Amino acid sequence: MTFGISPRFFAIAAGFGLALGLSPHPARADPPPIPIGLVAALSGQSAVSGDAITRGLAVAIDEINAAGGVLGRPLELIRRDDESNPGKGIAAARELISRDHVVAFFGGIDTPVSIALVPIANKEKTPFIGVWAAGTGITRNGASPNYVFRVSAVDALVDQRLLRYAVTVARAKHPGLMLIDNPWGESNHAGLMAAAKATGITLAGAESFETGDADMTAQLARLKQAGADCLILVGNAAPAAEVIRSLDRMGWDVPVISHWGISGGRFPELAGPSAAKVAFVQTYSFFKTSAKGEAVLTELEKKYPAIKGPADVVAPVGTANAYDAMHLLALALAKAGSTEGPALQAALEALPPYDGLIKRYDPAFTATNHDALGPDDYLMVHFADNRIVPVD
Repeated sequence: MTFGISPRFFAIAAGFGLALGLSPHPARADPPPIPIGLVAALSGQSAVSGDAITRGLAVAIDEINAAGGVLGRPLELIRRDDESNPGKGIAAARELISRDHVVAFFGGIDTPVSIALVPIANKEKTPFIGVWAAGTGITRNGASPNYVFRVSAVDALVDQRLLRYAVTVARAKHPGLMLIDNPWGESNHAGLMAAAKATGITLAGAESFETGDADMTAQLARLKQAGADCLILVGNAAPAAEVIRSLDRMGWDVPVISHWGISGGRFPELAGPSAAKVAFVQTYSFFKTSAKGEAVLTELEKKYPAIKGPADVVAPVGTANAYDAMHLLALALAKAGSTEGPALQAALEALPPYDGLIKRYDPAFTATNHDALGPDDYLMVHFADNRIVPVD
């Protein structure tokens, strides 16, 4: 026996569907977003850096999505907190790749964390773009193909800039080194020794300190005894602040020139009034005047009400580096025509020129150079209260 279905049944069913607001033609689903990862310090004493990076990425993603996204899809940022801990950074990166299926991920302030992420990026064929950590070995890691890129400073080049500033501005003849005792400090020790040798400068000595040290007077006393007439400081905000407090306790008024780790935390609050005396390196200042800079600042002010001008962009280097890096990644996705890691890696090495916030990238990367910024892109700044302003 066969059963027929009358035309009246279809009419009733169609009417029922319309009554429920259902279309006889199913609506086309929105394309799924392209997931982009971030592994950074989002809590603890370096959380300022993670927030700054997030702001730069978020503003860039808003711009890209407003223009139609990439490959017909919007971008979506997925963040993970590494707590400045390499082990937690490794777990975060693995989760982003295996569970969230990110096509690429960005990294934060800490060189030890970034160094730990390098093998993961290369093994999983997932591009990793550093936007703060400056350890030379992050990008110069010996892998081929190399899936690690950076829009940030590089220790080997920053060290040349710091030493040049010490000699030409601070008039130092025998700088002393105060370095955090971790891979970042080791990277800078090698870079500063090489820079000193190349320029014929005799260093007074090198001392190290731990993140948790509360008194550095013993190390500083040895450098003073050795004739140091300037200090080059490498450390993140909290331990670097203890160096400055120790100098105050000693009553030693010596010029201090620092790497940019001090801008990723509560350095002015922790170091006290002497924080303003420390000159340090950056890759960008929102006090610079340019059409691009003013446009980005306007978007930051719209998205984050606490920002009312360039002085309110805390840790501007993280924001600026991340903003340019996100746009470069979007260009690579468009050029590759794919979200697959190998295609994206090849596209990053062959990008067209791009007029970014920090500079014109022409190109940003090549097969032999995965660092987008060089020594001519650095400027010297200092704290005025909690504001980061150029020293000039």
